[in-house]
Amino acid sequence: MSAETAALLSERLSVLDPQSLAIEDESHLHAGHAGAKEGGHYKITIVATAFAGQNTVKRHRLIHAAVGDLMRGRIHALSIRAFSPDEV
Repeated sequence: MSAETAALLSERLSVLDPQSLAIEDESHLHAGHAGAKEGGHYKITIVATAFAGQNTVKRHRLIHAAVGDLMRGRIHALSIRAFSPDEV
């Protein structure tokens, strides 16, 4: 995993005050894919009270707003599993 990208993801997502956050680099699964040349493929699983009462689209928007410019370079694809505390 790109330790630097993972650290940046964690830092940016801290604004959501996650109770738990797991970040996996899945870039190796996409070797040869056009996006493998620019930016990595990451999977996050995050639990935060900010997601309570929010549908999937709103949760993803909160996450994309938090990671911002990382999606335009360091990250080519981001798989998201977002839960509120009462869902885990």
